[in-house]
Amino acid sequence: MATLPGKLITELTSAFPSDRFLTDPVDCYSYAYDNSRKIYPPDAVVFPVTAEEVQHVVALCNCYRIPLIPRGRGTGTAGGSLPEIGGIALSMERMLNILSMDAANRVIVAEPGVLNQAVQDVAKLDGFFWPPDPSSAAFSTIGGNIATGAGGPHAVKYGTTRDHVLGLKAVTGKGDFITTGCYTTKGVVGYDLTRLLIGSEGTLAIITEATLKLTALPDKVAGITAHFRDLSSCTAAIVRIMALPQLPSALEFLDNGSLHLIRHRYPDMLPSDTHAMLMIEVESSGKDISDAISVILAACQNDGLIRASQTENTAMLWKARKALSPLLKEIAPKKINEDVVVPVSTLPQFLKGLSQLSAQYRLHNVNFGHAGNGNIHVNLLINPADADEVARAERCLDEIFDLVIQLRGTLSGEHGIGSEKRAFITKEIDQATLRLMRDIKYLFDPRNILNPGKLFPEI
Repeated sequence: MATLPGKLITELTSAFPSDRFLTDPVDCYSYAYDNSRKIYPPDAVVFPVTAEEVQHVVALCNCYRIPLIPRGRGTGTAGGSLPEIGGIALSMERMLNILSMDAANRVIVAEPGVLNQAVQDVAKLDGFFWPPDPSSAAFSTIGGNIATGAGGPHAVKYGTTRDHVLGLKAVTGKGDFITTGCYTTKGVVGYDLTRLLIGSEGTLAIITEATLKLTALPDKVAGITAHFRDLSSCTAAIVRIMALPQLPSALEFLDNGSLHLIRHRYPDMLPSDTHAMLMIEVESSGKDISDAISVILAACQNDGLIRASQTENTAMLWKARKALSPLLKEIAPKKINEDVVVPVSTLPQFLKGLSQLSAQYRLHNVNFGHAGNGNIHVNLLINPADADEVARAERCLDEIFDLVIQLRGTLSGEHGIGSEKRAFITKEIDQATLRLMRDIKYLFDPRNILNPGKLFPEI
């Protein structure tokens, strides 16, 4: 644990009112954890409300070489906002201003503590939305979405956070103010530092303002459900759907374990003989959406299909889908949750491999996710008090990651690396590339105060 020097405490006390600088361990405890369910208490918590205050804290932490861990609302699952070696948690939750809404240019400018849902609510008044829609959208911040490169169900059509941020203002680990990107949708002046910062998990700079690119709301949206007797029939339908010229706006996959969880909460929602399911959403910018529905329904047809049809209860289905992660916590003392991605064409091979590995290591496994991107949320459910089961889960996870890389996939699609996956990053990134990444980290943060130890193992 880092120990805060008395002089640093004095300087922060003089710079921040008592409700925006916390040192009591009881008050700080709420900032000791995120959704990874691990606990590392910070030595203090600071709540800036301006970019200048952010810069002041960075300067002080540089002076005293104290770790500074930026965080939003702590909804991340990869341990990216955990103060593993103590230091100061820099909570951005009070930077809550939406600075402008520019419908003519389809742009909204917001501070990092603004909730994703708040952006959606403001944009909707002018007929727009911001496409990144993680399951935590009602609670997660724009800054957190940017720091992790968040995605969500609609990334299959619209892409992830990287595709919808035009520019950023930030404070580097050196304490410099920087401005990246531009206000227009075209711009090729200089290096693309905006996309570099997106997904950097607070290791390079602290975002103080974001210029977000908005998208017009569709005229019509329809939901389709497709029920299958077996996993292979379901994955074959996914591959056919994604080969269509017109993409669905969402394509969610649920395996048999996921369906059991939903049945337990919503007993009358699903047929008993469904062992794999797709939740599909299609959109139309015109008046008629029937052609898009017909094409998707045709792509679902195979020998394992039980039924596929348009559904009127789309809201309830999405509610059930978004409840899956919380439901898993209710039935298992611990879940190892991984958001791996493989090419869509390899999904049948990947999901078959998952079944084989979970059977080999005698583990209960529940899988669901954004099938249209090949982004599967793998959940190994274990009892942390059972040392043998924990060891088997660790070996199984290692082989799952090997399978992902073998299929030309990636270890994380939207949750980030944080601390949870850093031990595995060399499976995907070679040493020369890692050295370059560390060099970039050094340029932004030469004293390694910003979120130290995250993303990749220390040198």
